[in-house]
Amino acid sequence: MRLPNGDRADLGTKLEDYVLNPHHREGRHKARLFESVLGITLANSGDLRQAILSAAEHSKDAEPLGNNGHGEVYVLRFPLETEKGSTTVLTAWIV
Repeated sequence: MRLPNGDRADLGTKLEDYVLNPHHREGRHKARLFESVLGITLANSGDLRQAILSAAEHSKDAEPLGNNGHGEVYVLRFPLETEKGSTTVLTAWIV
């Protein structure tokens, strides 16, 4: 299924503040993984941002998980390939 309102997805500053931040207590592990597997760091975070937003808008693979009290939760996995490597990226959305 498509992510509801995927064309209006908003990541805010989550990539810069958490996912790709090598100094964040929990996010630093994700940052290290993105850099080692895909070569994605804060310096080129726009590449990851664009890939996530494109998947949110166009993918038909969103999986509903139910309501968590804040809204409907969906998981979306999509393949991502860079010059350094490739992997499947997992994103979670609350709509």
